[in-house]
Amino acid sequence: MTHDLTGTVIAITGASSGIGAATATLLAERGAHLVLGARREDRLKALAAALPGGEAAFAATDVRRREDVANLVALAGERFGRLDVLVSNAGIGPVSRLDDLRVDEWDAMVDVNLKGVLHGIAAALPVFRAQGRGHFVTVASTAGYRVVPTMAVYAATKTAVRVLTEGLRQEAGEHLRVTTVSPGFVATDFAAGSSDPDVRAELVAARDRMAIPPEAVAEAIAYAIGQPPEVDVNEIVVRPTAQA
Repeated sequence: MTHDLTGTVIAITGASSGIGAATATLLAERGAHLVLGARREDRLKALAAALPGGEAAFAATDVRRREDVANLVALAGERFGRLDVLVSNAGIGPVSRLDDLRVDEWDAMVDVNLKGVLHGIAAALPVFRAQGRGHFVTVASTAGYRVVPTMAVYAATKTAVRVLTEGLRQEAGEHLRVTTVSPGFVATDFAAGSSDPDVRAELVAARDRMAIPPEAVAEAIAYAIGQPPEVDVNEIVVRPTAQA
């Protein structure tokens, strides 16, 4: 089913590639006004120029920096007068075994995957409250439901995100919507984040064997956004049919 999103103002973090870029493209096709954030400003500029339909603004955004996320939300107001949806998609996965003690990588996952979502809530929640409406869409992971070796810290951050967004949903009240989308293996460059060559090779093999395209996740996000205001799609899990 195609949902018309004409004029809907949507901010997306982690928008420069993968799920973020696919989501931006799909939402633009459906008429949304987009505000794109990611660390790689050159990619954002190229994406914004290539988007069909809609309109797009962009700003270099590192979700570890609270002020960057606040600036992205403010940009929506400056360009389009409001913000209807915040898609918190930025995430990293430098996965490895705990015995490797890659503590800096653990810290980075907590900072991006969890604190980055918190920074989005801190930036958008006051705006949504003032408007009397708004929608948080957060990209988590099936790792938030099932942990496997090498994924302990990554899975912990994604589990925390699921708990956080459920708490947000319960506090949101009748005018704010909260959706968590948890993808399984997706055909992105996720594997490149691992600094362990053996783990990286395993992830690439699994991806090449069964991954779904990022457009499948974008469709799930668009589905949740496109529901009537009184319908809140709380959780969507989208994974390859072949994924255990």
